[in-house]
Amino acid sequence: MPGLAASYNNQQWSLLIRTAKACKLLAHVAWLIEQHNLNSILPEKVQNHFVAALKIAEFRQRQILWEINRLQRALKNINASVIVLKGGAYLLLKLPFAKARLLSDVDIMVEKANINTIEQILLTQDWQSQKVDEYDQQYYRRWMHEIPPLSHALRSVEVDIHHTIIPPTSKFKPDPNLLFSDAIDIDDISFKVLSPCDMVLHSAVHLFSDSDLGNKLRDLVDLDQLIRHFDSQNPNFQSHLCQRARELGLQRPLYYTVKYTHQLLGTPLTISEQEISSICPSFPVSWLMNTLVPLALLPENPKHLRQSVSFARWLLYVRSHYLRMPLRLLLPHLARKSLMRFKANDN
Repeated sequence: MPGLAASYNNQQWSLLIRTAKACKLLAHVAWLIEQHNLNSILPEKVQNHFVAALKIAEFRQRQILWEINRLQRALKNINASVIVLKGGAYLLLKLPFAKARLLSDVDIMVEKANINTIEQILLTQDWQSQKVDEYDQQYYRRWMHEIPPLSHALRSVEVDIHHTIIPPTSKFKPDPNLLFSDAIDIDDISFKVLSPCDMVLHSAVHLFSDSDLGNKLRDLVDLDQLIRHFDSQNPNFQSHLCQRARELGLQRPLYYTVKYTHQLLGTPLTISEQEISSICPSFPVSWLMNTLVPLALLPENPKHLRQSVSFARWLLYVRSHYLRMPLRLLLPHLARKSLMRFKANDN
């Protein structure tokens, strides 16, 4: 894409900027332009959009780093492992693409045995729960992989505290003890981050098993950038990634990751066809996903969303719920939430 920048007209730039904003990728596009030294050929108004996007990303990152600092201070006296997840981890590791990643919250993971203690410590230091409805509170605590989100009374950054990377009711059941045992230390901070393989697999399971893929191209870009970066550090990284996926029971999300990052973003593959075939789903499933995923994942013109795209995203939304929770739990939950939404609209 960067090589085409010189030939774009105003209409094409306008569409690119609107679409990138919708996908939360405008700062990433600006970073790519910067990496290819193409800023000088851009129209001034386009440059202004890119400069603003990078400044906003920088501001959000300062907020996230400060929130992590405050969490570390609040939890300094507790003897428990705290793992920073997703965007916060990319920042702490100073991964190249993290410079342009638009962040909104802090995700941490602690052992389930410690989660209530940590929550109480934060509540006594002016963090507040963002879910006051009793049903939502019970739903999170009984079925989800995290407690209801918190935010500090003086700051607007949401803090999500997990005890594993996917709801325990999900069809996938990675052992959180394996995640904690392989977590790595970070210089000058008491918190940890997931190992490189686990970082990729967490992002993979979040995208391909816990979302409808609508406007989630950023998550695929994350996976592409993570794989490229860790490949550059270790030529055998993708083989280790396959082995780790087997240990955690996450072969299927990994298959979709390597397939669609390679197909849509050109991510280099260093694993063999045999390894890919060993984690490939059966024909009906692979055919359906090959039909739906590009439709749902690739950005649409924000002003002209096709019905086929809406339908694909709806089907993948249903799939994500099916993977997340068995029908005996899911159907009553959806019925309850629909009724609550209906009452709220009626009022």
